[in-house]
Amino acid sequence: LCSECGQSHLVLDNHLYNFQDEVDDELICHICLQPLLQPMDTPCGHTYCFKCLENFMQEYSFCPMDRKKLSFQQCHKSSLLVRNLLDKLLVLCPFKAECQQTMQRCELEAHLHNRCPGFKKYKAELQRKKNPISKGKEDPPTKGETNTPKDAEVPSGGSSLVAESSGAAVVSLGTAEPGLVNPAFEETEEGESLIDKTSLVAETTTIEIHREDPEEELGMRIVGGKDTPLGNIVVQEVLRDSVVAADGRIAPGDHILEVNGVNISSVTHCQAVSFLRHPGPVLHLMVLQEKGFSNKTAQQDSSSANREVIHVTLIKRDRSEPLGIKLIRKTDEAGIFILDLLEGGLAAKNGRLSRNDRVLSINGQDLRQGTPEAAAQIIQTTESRVNFVILRQPGLQLPEPAEDGSSSNSSSSSSNGGSPVHHRRRLDQNHYRRKSTYQKGYASHEKTVAIKKEPKESLGITIGGGRDNKNKLPIYVTSVQPIGCLFRDGRIKRGDVLLSINGIDLTHLNYYEAVSALKSNAASHSVTLKALEILSLNSPETPLDIREQGFSWSPLWITWLGLPSYLHFCQDIVLSKGSLESWGFSIVGGFEESKGNQPFFIKTIVPGTPAFRDRKLKCGDEIVAVNGVPAIGMSNAELIPMLKEQRHRVTLTVVSWPGSLV
Repeated sequence: LCSECGQSHLVLDNHLYNFQDEVDDELICHICLQPLLQPMDTPCGHTYCFKCLENFMQEYSFCPMDRKKLSFQQCHKSSLLVRNLLDKLLVLCPFKAECQQTMQRCELEAHLHNRCPGFKKYKAELQRKKNPISKGKEDPPTKGETNTPKDAEVPSGGSSLVAESSGAAVVSLGTAEPGLVNPAFEETEEGESLIDKTSLVAETTTIEIHREDPEEELGMRIVGGKDTPLGNIVVQEVLRDSVVAADGRIAPGDHILEVNGVNISSVTHCQAVSFLRHPGPVLHLMVLQEKGFSNKTAQQDSSSANREVIHVTLIKRDRSEPLGIKLIRKTDEAGIFILDLLEGGLAAKNGRLSRNDRVLSINGQDLRQGTPEAAAQIIQTTESRVNFVILRQPGLQLPEPAEDGSSSNSSSSSSNGGSPVHHRRRLDQNHYRRKSTYQKGYASHEKTVAIKKEPKESLGITIGGGRDNKNKLPIYVTSVQPIGCLFRDGRIKRGDVLLSINGIDLTHLNYYEAVSALKSNAASHSVTLKALEILSLNSPETPLDIREQGFSWSPLWITWLGLPSYLHFCQDIVLSKGSLESWGFSIVGGFEESKGNQPFFIKTIVPGTPAFRDRKLKCGDEIVAVNGVPAIGMSNAELIPMLKEQRHRVTLTVVSWPGSLV
């Protein structure tokens, strides 16, 4: 929990407060729809929270309200009068079970640390978890016993989730796993199978993750589970500035086999989330990591035999501060290398990076096949901590870069004309219909909520998603605040997908358009909301939004799979390759007589291949069409030849849902 507001939120997000009274609309941020925090004024006369405006300006170069051209540097702190008015707003102590105190917002932090019995109890419990005390006379646990979350069920047919052996959990990626066909292994035009020349290599690695706060989230998104066609638990994304990113050893595409000695290779998605969210100062993970094809791997292994992996963290005072690093590509080896450290720069002063170092990752973003431009983009958009994982070989001299080898200086800006607006390719809006409830444990239910309210009374909800979100999500409810008419009504719940308000369609709006629509319609005497609720058909003891204390809420990946197809946002990903290359991804799913129609999912992406280099395709993405031909109803035996027929270029139409945050 945050030590300032006593509530759970991401480090980079605003603090959360429970306000006693309805807050005047003039003191509300029009981005987050919450009372202003660290208010910032724009030259055009609007006021937003510092973090809300800063995040918005990373994507756009205009004011959210009137869309006039704007840069963050033009904005300034609001007057002392406004800041004092906001600080004096009355809030309730978040530990309402143990404390019913009310105070000014500016007094909450001191109250928590000095007077609140609830926060004191929380800190004591946290300290107990950090320094567990021996249970004295109790017998020590027998070998093989593990502390597992109470809500995780034991899979049917087995009495324990303890792994039999690490070897038993590893499946050769060259074997014919049921339901898995790997387009990475294609035949050449001469008819000779590429698998005769090369084989896909994967290794199991045990990784120990340390965290100062045992309840701090790891900072990665996962997909899969035995209740999905993917089967295994796969890392979809590693979040920047997270515990996992700082460690640097886990990358998207890794398969998680064990958590603290417990085999999770055959558990449901919800069970895996529970295991990975289980608090503790040390987390032992066994992961299966693909290393690419054997001929490439052998070259890399021989060239890196005498090298060492080094972790380096540089701390910027603000996002615009340059690191003073020049990065280049080499003509004879994949990846990016440090060409030079600028004298007096942050990296040179730190002294731990050197010329010729190969950059493996930055903030958990895998750059083994990356470009200097990609590295510079990560560095420039990072707020403060920049975590490098580098490979170093003593005495290796870096050759002069070739003329076509591009270089990137992390101190320079890659934006054109100073505008941070990203011009996005128009996406295919066609919907490829499939049975939305193929995921047997979940179903969606549409509901209409009509309420009467005072004109100045707020709805009292916060929202997420939007079609400008990187996953093109529909608008959904992230919280229902204890003030506002919807909390009093009780029918709109966290996780509901909002379809319309007073007849205005919300399903195609971006986040800011949806905020504006909700705000303008909330001013009327009556509001009619249409929403979609995702229901669990399993035991009510298995909630849709597993949430351990200390974790920010977000919908589970598995719940998105139950949405009807008209809410899917399809996008085209175009891959290109050479004659002897493979596409570099494997798929699962498709029609099977025993299971019926199942969607096709991306299960693995092989390092060094076109799918890996393109970086748009992710594990867990659903393939709905190939070159415009719908995949619904196809079997593996039908879809794989279609992929293999595409010798140099293929267009995959995919739906991408964000993985569950752990």
